[in-house]
Amino acid sequence: MKRNGKFLPPRGEKGYRPPPAREFTADSPSPLLSFLLENIRDKSRNTVKNLLTAGCVTVNGKTQTRHDHPVLTGDVVRVGTQEPPKLRQIPVLYEDEYLLAISKPAGLLSVATDAERYNTAYRLMTEYVRRADESARLFVVHRLDRDTSGVLLFAKTEAMKRALQDDWNRLVINREYTAVVEGCPAEKSGIIRSYLNESKTHRVYSGRADSGQFAVTRYAVLKSGGGYSLLQVNIETGRKNQIRAHLSELGCPVAGDKKYGAGTNPLKRLALHASALEIRNPFTKRNMTFSSPAPQDFQRLFRRR
Repeated sequence: MKRNGKFLPPRGEKGYRPPPAREFTADSPSPLLSFLLENIRDKSRNTVKNLLTAGCVTVNGKTQTRHDHPVLTGDVVRVGTQEPPKLRQIPVLYEDEYLLAISKPAGLLSVATDAERYNTAYRLMTEYVRRADESARLFVVHRLDRDTSGVLLFAKTEAMKRALQDDWNRLVINREYTAVVEGCPAEKSGIIRSYLNESKTHRVYSGRADSGQFAVTRYAVLKSGGGYSLLQVNIETGRKNQIRAHLSELGCPVAGDKKYGAGTNPLKRLALHASALEIRNPFTKRNMTFSSPAPQDFQRLFRRR
């Protein structure tokens, strides 16, 4: 099923009517997750945990997400099925039985870290597919930096995940980004090639070939003015922070990218957007393109100058 540019609807084109909220009154003290599992017998443990971490549970009218939150005798626990606010803001670009492509917002992790387990694109979209099938799974195919927005692709079957990851470099035909950078490159288009290394502070830089990963970045200037340029960027390799490092070393760091030398932040975010991903489907052999236009702020920055 294909949904182009539509904000995430719950399943069904005619709209989704969630089941009514459930309400329970505690007759003895208990940790919140234990209380929920005891009272919600028609859902799996994972589903109940997802409801809790998604902010769908209140205790005495206050949202609680911690599994060990104490429920006291007489407390009123209400379990709803509303969408988490972040979920409603994630556009689905394409969906079928095997693939799911979204436009990830800036500021949202692709996958979990030690510091953030729940608020990730992977976790939120897993909840989304499980609305139709509680046993549904998602598989990570690639990632975007937290502060980069745009096209993010997931596999919906393990076979698709393996096929894509095992032959990713051959199957990816094009990865295109849109960036707002400080200044303007001396050449209106060009290719940057280098070996990328990573410092102890996790800053990526061009360095030694024997310890780095070869990276190729192509760029073309689309617009410039007011001290900024709008660039189309295509990468032939998908190294960590590749675009940010290469453009910084070109003398034109991505706007808002303080880590790589930017001195301004006109859009109040890292001005880098994954605008298109083209792959060859490993099973059908068809080329598939998933695209997400750059945020309007990218263009507006040049209209007002």
